[in-house]
Amino acid sequence: MSEIRALQSSDIPALAGMFQRVFRDPKVPAGKGLVEYLKHFYLDAPGQDIGIASLVHLNDGGEMTGFVGATGLPMTFQGRQLRAAICGSLMVEGRDADPLAGARLLKAFLAGPQDLSFSETASEVSASMWMKLRGLALPQYSLDWLRIIRPAGFFTELGASRISAARLLRPLARKTDDILRRRMSPDDLKWSGIPASWNGQGSFKTSAVSAEAFAELFVRLTARYRLRPDFPGAQLAYILQDATYARAEGDAVFCKIEARTGAVVGAFAYHGNAGRIGRVLQILSIPGQERQVIDCLIAHAAERGLVALRGRTQPDLLEAMLGRRISFTHIASSVIHAKDPEILQAFQNGDGFFNGLAGEHWSRLAVGDID
Repeated sequence: MSEIRALQSSDIPALAGMFQRVFRDPKVPAGKGLVEYLKHFYLDAPGQDIGIASLVHLNDGGEMTGFVGATGLPMTFQGRQLRAAICGSLMVEGRDADPLAGARLLKAFLAGPQDLSFSETASEVSASMWMKLRGLALPQYSLDWLRIIRPAGFFTELGASRISAARLLRPLARKTDDILRRRMSPDDLKWSGIPASWNGQGSFKTSAVSAEAFAELFVRLTARYRLRPDFPGAQLAYILQDATYARAEGDAVFCKIEARTGAVVGAFAYHGNAGRIGRVLQILSIPGQERQVIDCLIAHAAERGLVALRGRTQPDLLEAMLGRRISFTHIASSVIHAKDPEILQAFQNGDGFFNGLAGEHWSRLAVGDID
């Protein structure tokens, strides 16, 4: 008879093999780096000691055929301490033999000891399962956004992701963009690009900070949310350390934004290098300054030569993005499950903070850069 139980250290090699086959390249065996990363991420990392366990599905023969990854996230809600469980990788092999294995795994995960569960990467199938188990989809948290900065470079990068020879066009694309952007008037923000003379920062100052300083800003700038992460220092430091690894998009960048008075009005973090499409990990702002923080982010990326930025929305950023020639698309859904209706209402009102560091996209599992 099939069984669902908590992930154990002895399961890691089999888990790495399944992860490699399902999410990466089934023709290549799982490397040592993946094995070590999965063990640390799901068993040993800070935050995995609050009673939230990943689950494995074993078939009648005791072979692992399914897995749902869980990471713990302490949160606070109006003074109450809560335990959240972030649902990461959900995968099943041999569905023909047991087509309900995935549903049973998710049901067991949602029945865990946590006060709330959520995921920001639910596929259409996964989101449907969450809904059947009384979960809630959050449209305002579920959009991915894109801002093109250098149009020729952007389309060259899109082509290079499919045809490697397209990389040979990068020098030509760079020269073309230089001409196009110089011809744009300073205030002529187009869907296709950013003028070279655009002063997105205005009177504000953007400066680089360390990961440690960004951690302090994260705590300060998320304090306004009724429902927010309550990271122990070691857990937030671990998350930011993992996020500092260079990704396919480029190096990690952490910045703060200050007004003329020296007051900090926001901060942002992204991965990206010149000529690449950057991935925004987090945007933080004091109330009323979201638009300026977004402009400073785009201006910073443009100055560093990125061809575009992409990221994930949050409710308080959506209105600020209007008019900035930012496009939106739906790739995966953010979903939540909680027994307390007040928790659900906080997210529906946009007063719950998650995505970015309080989610899954900071992990190298989410972007595939492990080996």
